[in-house]
Amino acid sequence: MIGKLLDWWRDRHQPPMIPDALWQRTLAELPFLDALDADARQRLRRLSEAFLAEKEFTAAGGLELTDAICVSIAAQGCLPILELGLAAYRDWVGIVVYPDQFLIPRQTEDEFGVVHEYQELAAGEAWHGGPLLISWSDAQQAGSGYNVVIHEFAHKLDMLNGDADGMPPLPDRVSRDEWRQVLLASHADFCAWVDEAERRGEQPFFDPYAAENPGEFFAVMSEAFFETPHELRAEYPELYARLSAFYRQDPATRLPPNAGE
Repeated sequence: MIGKLLDWWRDRHQPPMIPDALWQRTLAELPFLDALDADARQRLRRLSEAFLAEKEFTAAGGLELTDAICVSIAAQGCLPILELGLAAYRDWVGIVVYPDQFLIPRQTEDEFGVVHEYQELAAGEAWHGGPLLISWSDAQQAGSGYNVVIHEFAHKLDMLNGDADGMPPLPDRVSRDEWRQVLLASHADFCAWVDEAERRGEQPFFDPYAAENPGEFFAVMSEAFFETPHELRAEYPELYARLSAFYRQDPATRLPPNAGE
C-alpha cells in the first residue's frame, strides 16, 4: 500500500510536497537531521521531495508502505548528498523496503572451482544499477551510530565508479592517493582493534562489520561520520577530514559530543 503523498504525486506528475507535520515529525525522530541549521533543513526537505519524485518505493514481505516510511528513508538517504546534489544517485530508481531483515541468495566459488549457494540474512543491500533494499526495523534504529540507510546509500555513492571498494569518485580537492592511503591504514588499524576487542571479550565502539573489507569500512564510517562524528574524529582524525572533504559537511560542528548514544 502506497501512502497518500506518493499517490498525490503520481496523480499529478509533479514533485510531492512533504506536509509540514510529517517533516517536523521526521526531524524530531532523527536528531542528527534536526541538528542541521534552518537553511540546511530546508534544502534537505526540497532535496527529499525531489528524491521522492525520482525514485520508486516498493514494499516487500507484507510491509504496509506509508508516507512516514518513505519520507524517513528519503531524508536520511539525502543527508549524504546534501552538498553533492541528487545527480549523485543517478542510474537507479528502485527502493524495496522490508519489514525486517531479509534473506539474500549468495554464491561463492571455492579453490577447486566448486560453486556453493547459500542465503545470507541482511538489513540492507545495494545493487549496481539496481534497487536498494532496506529493512525498516533496522532503519528505525537510526540515531545510535547504526544507520542502515546511510550505509546503503554510501555504497551507492561508492558504486558510481565501479565496485563498492571504498574509493568513490572524489572531487579534485581530494587526492585519490591520499584517500586510499588513509582509508587502508584506518581499515587495517580497525581490523586490529576488532581482533583485540574480541580477544578481550569487548565490543568496539564502531560496528565490527567495518572490518569486512574497505568498501564496508567506508559505509560504516559514513554512518559514524553523520551520527557520531566526535567519536570518529577522535579515533580517526585523518579519515574524518577526508570524509568531510568528500561529503562537504562537518557534522561535528552541529552535533554535540555523544549525540548518537
